[in-house]
Amino acid sequence: MDRVYVMQLVRSFQVGELSRRGFLRRATLALGSAAAAQTLLAACAPAPEAPPVVDDGSSGNSEGVGDPEGSTSQTSSQEIAGETVTYGELDGQELTGYLAAPLATEGGPGVVLLQEWWGLNEHIKDVARRIAREGYVVLAPDLYHGQSTTEPDEARKLVMELDQEAAVAEIDAASDFLRGQPMVAGDKVGIVGFCMGGRLALQAGLKDTDLGAVVAFYGTPLTAEEAPSMGAPVLGLYGSEDGGIPVPDVEAMGEALDAAGVQNEIQVYEGAEHAFFNDTRASYDADAAEDAWTRMLAFFEAELG
Repeated sequence: MDRVYVMQLVRSFQVGELSRRGFLRRATLALGSAAAAQTLLAACAPAPEAPPVVDDGSSGNSEGVGDPEGSTSQTSSQEIAGETVTYGELDGQELTGYLAAPLATEGGPGVVLLQEWWGLNEHIKDVARRIAREGYVVLAPDLYHGQSTTEPDEARKLVMELDQEAAVAEIDAASDFLRGQPMVAGDKVGIVGFCMGGRLALQAGLKDTDLGAVVAFYGTPLTAEEAPSMGAPVLGLYGSEDGGIPVPDVEAMGEALDAAGVQNEIQVYEGAEHAFFNDTRASYDADAAEDAWTRMLAFFEAELG
């Protein structure tokens, strides 16, 4: 793979010199994978510059109880604990992630949380704690194995270097880990991912028949060919102004899932951009984020108990 060439393709797409179709065609040839090209496209919606980080998490704690100072999230008051854990091994690589769980209860359903292209950063740990406060045991696997960034160019490199099949295998291991924990209730595990993680959540749903629910926040949609293999109910949450994911592609996924008899709910928020849920980015849309959060919790409640 010619990394410099791929980066040039990304910049040409972002400034409007290259169409979406042209980008996908050339990126697929360069990366050797249509799936990798789709993931990269979803992670680099056209924009002259990356949205500024509002809170890099330095004022909060990455582990233990509580949200980082300044979080705008709406959560319950239930206390939780968070810690870094080792949840398995794959091809000699130790698998680690961030585990958040309620303190005041005997446990609850398990949820795998998948990172954006930035990595397992403080924002994703914050989201893990927020979901845990709702009564879930949450594991966010570190798919970049210790790497994270706030720089778009570096994030693109990390996405391009990510082995998609290996990532799905790591996600499957995270699901198995949760199912084996005494504090996790039930046999079905839910999964939720954002951006790159949204695409991986959908891909995991094609492989793991024991998943109980799949939630994708602005993840590259499944194709009509992929949809029939989905083994769990799907909730897709997208923005109408997402430059990397056209609304017709989102609607086509919903139609394909319907045709395959797969339970699904697709919600497109008018005026919302890519990463509308991330409250540390300028793309944050409070109304869309609040509604999406409510829909996600209701979906998990219905499918996981």
